Amino acid sequence: MKHPYLAKLLFLLLFAAFGFPSGAQAQTGSVSGRVTDSKNEGIPGATVLIDGTTLGGSSNVDGTYSIQSVPAGPHTLVISFVGYNSVRRPITVTAGQNTEVSAGLTENATQLSEAVVVGYGTQRRQDVTGAVATVDSKQFVQGQVTNPEQLIQGKVAGVSITSTGGAPGTGTTIRIRGNSSLNANSDPLYVIDGVPVDKGGINGASNPLSLINPSDIETFTVLKDASATAIYGNRASGGVILITTKKGLQGEKLRVELNSQLGVSTVARRYETLSADEFRSLIRANGSPSQIATLGTANTNWQNEIFRTAGIYDNTVSLIGSVAKVPFRVSYGNLYQEGIVITNKLKRNSGSVSLSPTILDNHLRIDINAKGSIVDNRFVDYGNVANAALYDPTQPVTSNEARYARYGGYYQFTNSVGQPLGNASGNPVAALNNTSDVSTVKRLIGNVQFDYKVHGIEGLRANLNLGLDLARGRGDKTIAATDFGTFNTASADPGRNGSYYQYAQNKDMKLLEAYLAYGKQVGGTKLDIQLGHAYQSFVDEGPNYLTYRLNRDTLVNRGDRLTLAGFYNKYVLISYFGRATANIKDKYLITATVRNDQTSRFAKGYRSGWFPALGLAWRIKNEDFLKDNTTLSELKLRAGYGRTGQQDIGGAYDTQPRYVVSGSTTTYPLGGGAGTVVPTYSPQGYNALLTWETTNTYNAGLDLGFFDNRLTATVDVYQRTASDLLALVNQSAGSNLTNQLNANIGSLRNRGIEVGLNYGVLRSENLTWDVNLNGAYNVNKITDLGTQQEGFKGYKVGGIGGGTGNTIQIQSVGYPISSFFAAQQVYGADGRPVEGLYVDKDGNGVINDNDYIFYKQPAPLVTLGLSSNVVYKKLVFAFTLRSNLGNYNYNVNAANLGTYANAQGSTLFVNNLNPDVRNTGFTRQQVFSDYYIQNASFLRCENISLGYNVGKVLGASSLRITANVQNAFLVTKYKGVDPEVFSGIDNNFYPRARTYTLGLALGF
Repeated sequence: MKHPYLAKLLFLLLFAAFGFPSGAQAQTGSVSGRVTDSKNEGIPGATVLIDGTTLGGSSNVDGTYSIQSVPAGPHTLVISFVGYNSVRRPITVTAGQNTEVSAGLTENATQLSEAVVVGYGTQRRQDVTGAVATVDSKQFVQGQVTNPEQLIQGKVAGVSITSTGGAPGTGTTIRIRGNSSLNANSDPLYVIDGVPVDKGGINGASNPLSLINPSDIETFTVLKDASATAIYGNRASGGVILITTKKGLQGEKLRVELNSQLGVSTVARRYETLSADEFRSLIRANGSPSQIATLGTANTNWQNEIFRTAGIYDNTVSLIGSVAKVPFRVSYGNLYQEGIVITNKLKRNSGSVSLSPTILDNHLRIDINAKGSIVDNRFVDYGNVANAALYDPTQPVTSNEARYARYGGYYQFTNSVGQPLGNASGNPVAALNNTSDVSTVKRLIGNVQFDYKVHGIEGLRANLNLGLDLARGRGDKTIAATDFGTFNTASADPGRNGSYYQYAQNKDMKLLEAYLAYGKQVGGTKLDIQLGHAYQSFVDEGPNYLTYRLNRDTLVNRGDRLTLAGFYNKYVLISYFGRATANIKDKYLITATVRNDQTSRFAKGYRSGWFPALGLAWRIKNEDFLKDNTTLSELKLRAGYGRTGQQDIGGAYDTQPRYVVSGSTTTYPLGGGAGTVVPTYSPQGYNALLTWETTNTYNAGLDLGFFDNRLTATVDVYQRTASDLLALVNQSAGSNLTNQLNANIGSLRNRGIEVGLNYGVLRSENLTWDVNLNGAYNVNKITDLGTQQEGFKGYKVGGIGGGTGNTIQIQSVGYPISSFFAAQQVYGADGRPVEGLYVDKDGNGVINDNDYIFYKQPAPLVTLGLSSNVVYKKLVFAFTLRSNLGNYNYNVNAANLGTYANAQGSTLFVNNLNPDVRNTGFTRQQVFSDYYIQNASFLRCENISLGYNVGKVLGASSLRITANVQNAFLVTKYKGVDPEVFSGIDNNFYPRARTYTLGLALGF
């Protein structure tokens, strides 16, 4: 070897790190027992050690433990668990025999409030000055959970989690204290084991978080106000969610945990449609002779044809323990989930590794974390799901007629010679079966974190964090030659010949963070100071592809030309941050943070942003006049101010002047005939003045505890004002190279109040009952949109059907984000809407923007959550309810299909009608009517769970059996397919499933 001393040094370090034993072993015995809480329930994961040795382990799921090879003689057994008072028991071990020692641990109110994860470290809960909420694995939503964020739905006040539909792994929108921006990304920043991950999506995955196995997660910590989030600066305006995964414990004996679930899903709520007989009656009464002639004799329920009872299995096996001085956890997860729509499915294989060695006389701790997954998806077009409510129920799914042979035997709307009708919908069953939209996405999130207690300087720590987030998305979409309906074009040629399209994307995030932390006690004051630096780069790249016919030899559009082989975007964040905290006599708390961020997204002179915050708290409980009060166990007042930022909008180079290669329609021929075709370059619009969107937040909070914290309450009030909003705005003609551009314009405000209650209702030897109730009220308002032309109402958004460019929402000063903007419907004496009659404010006989009203909003005014957990001996019953109040939806299905226009405006085919046509009698679509803006408030039972702790069985140290139902019931007056639509526009929605699962949790 070139450097022999290096090999010797490495061997000595390994020897010191892993503590390999030497010498002969003395005669030994064993120690076993059970660790329980005040309810006589087993405590899993409690640490049990022989004092002064490395012998020990942790308790199993039912609280049992066993320590082998304990030297004979007297010892002290130490039993501990976070949040409980430790127990020390003197024991005497006899060679060749087992010593039985069981212990009951009592809760420690002070310890229970410790170890709250915050940005770049932890704090004792009683020292936290910001609005911080933690949900651990014991409080998670149970049952079949595909996406990690579903674990905390309904659990945290002010946190709204809305999925975009019921497909496996579907996307989710999370809002903490309302929308923080108009067009920029309002999602929270996710930090997983200290790694701020890329929160953008990847081609081939509808939800980037679905690439993480929820079974690997230990806690969620939500940072809600700026005094808690400002340490993350430019990406924290939407809040921060810290995710901590499960890890091994020092001295823990090797154990194996197996969690397995098997279940089925069914559609919980469907689109409202007419039956075949009802439809025939209406068409015969209202259709033209040619349309009546198209009616068939079948009785097809198209939703029955596309929905199915879907199967699920979800397995995770984990190995947890400690090899010498290296605690570890290794897990493997395998999920297979069918969607309730035919052909839709998801398969996820995931792995997780965590190592936490401590070396150099316990001065250096190394945390190594890696989480990898491979997810295979088969997607479905949500438009085909909605099309099942539209398609003629009098027609069959398949037909033996010769003219349908070219379509694989599927019935299609055709003319007399078998050509497809261009303006007719395609058979939804055919479209689903003949389309293969598949992807494979790989993701690796990992980091190595070194935390070094500096020798010779007590209280000084140095921390280095190296992390990465790598994602690879690959997919293709194949449409069989028999399915023309997907193209919805008068030319059957693309459909008859099929098509093939592929895509690929690579995303790389690399992170380097380093900080110094110093803590010192000065009299009655504890000071902590932290200074750090971070570098993070993001690269997004991949090839471009054209769409080919099914044989992949010929382009669908023969004139297409690939002018750019691929795409590449990169931006970099460079940051400096600091935090100082002071705890004065355990009564007065101060937290000050500041972060400076610089982003390559912006031009020089606009890249740097400063984000300061200050948090103050007064622990009144520790004042002399309350210190001895036994009823009140906690009383703390908190107040904070902070500034956070936002820079996540548009592309990486939108602030730079640049040329790009034009598309195939702007090439220039040279030489004539078959001569060379040369692509041209075109200048792009840009805004060199673009800079940070900033959010200033004021927060005041009150923390209460009663009866040794058996009852706890948290109340927060806040105001968040975002200024220099990043928004896509119109440009004056000739002022730039484009008619719309990202710019800083205007401001918006969120005000609200949050309340959280936790109450241990019952505490007895055999029966306990815990309840969590949380609620939040948030009012959102746009306060400025800059200087505009006279008569400017706002920026119209929220596209709907019924015509090109139709919208139903608006961004307008004085109103919430995406408020509905519609014509005010006039109703007759019978209470029914009068077709074409709206309130004419100016009396000019023309209904236009001046007559429209600002009506309601899609975001809920109030969100509520209720969780309950009851334990009777070995039986556990739990449920989670959540509710949104004050949210409204525009019912696209009713607006598009709830009119006789479907029967009177088509040729050679008819579409089904929404049953609402019986109430309106509309003969034409009235898409701008506020009649279709409907109250979407709801109460949803997210989960009901019943479990039984069997205990030891068949060689297993523990067995737990569970039965769960997800989306158990829904209470709402909304008439659409689902009231929970984030955008407020209920269009092409994939219905949520109701899922039943049986689960087994085994410990060995």
